[in-house]
Amino acid sequence: MSIDRDINLLLSDVDGTLLTSDKVLTPAAIAAARALRAAGIGLAITSSRPPYGLRMLIQPLGLELPIAACNGGVWVNPDLTAIETNFIGVSAGVRVIDFLREVQLDVWLYTDTEWMVPDARGPHVEREARILKTEPKVVSDFAPAQLARSVKIVGVSDDFDRVADSEARAQALFGDTVSATRSAPFFLDVTNPRANKGEVVEMLARRLNLCSDQIATIGDMPNDVLMFKRSGFSIAMGNASDAVRSKATAVTDSNQEDGWAHAVRTFILPGAARAQRGPT
Repeated sequence: MSIDRDINLLLSDVDGTLLTSDKVLTPAAIAAARALRAAGIGLAITSSRPPYGLRMLIQPLGLELPIAACNGGVWVNPDLTAIETNFIGVSAGVRVIDFLREVQLDVWLYTDTEWMVPDARGPHVEREARILKTEPKVVSDFAPAQLARSVKIVGVSDDFDRVADSEARAQALFGDTVSATRSAPFFLDVTNPRANKGEVVEMLARRLNLCSDQIATIGDMPNDVLMFKRSGFSIAMGNASDAVRSKATAVTDSNQEDGWAHAVRTFILPGAARAQRGPT
């Protein structure tokens, strides 16, 4: 299967999709990104990571389009200068933190410039620090000034069932006050309702004067399904769950098998080549 329409942009998730499980950007992925540019197809990335956690990808991928960090909570240019920030707000932030503590998840808070945790030795803190190449600020509680600038609040636990159940409960409890989706089996991301990957598709379409049918998306987690629904063609990674794969137009190989590069070569580039040749 390849795309039978004019695709002008590929919007990609990062962890579990563009990167291997060891957080490596492979030579095949870099070559595929170069091939997209040569074919005149834009490449944009969106991630639950904060902007500084995406810095290392910008030059190798040759990114030129706006980057949607924190699931769209923070939009930056490729030089990391700010474009737009969608804050959660103090009132909603307090309610979210109370809920996450009630369901016994550790609570992390990201502002537009800082990452805060209650315990430097808590679940996944060391891993996240290694991935983001930055250390968190350890706080016993979150001050109003920090909550006022919060762009992402994360519930963390290695009890995957608890995290999944908390996602459903948060969505029912908060409605459209916030966006609550899992970015990993152990992370429940809560953001401004405009900060989700479906809205990222819409934002890019407006900025680039595209319709949604001209955008392809690729990802592996439940929060990526939101962008699948808004795009003209969607690709699930082979390492995605059955539920995520069922929501995509096509499925590629896993992120351990260069599935991202395979998707570009198999689904995206053939359609671009046909468009350049024109009708036969």
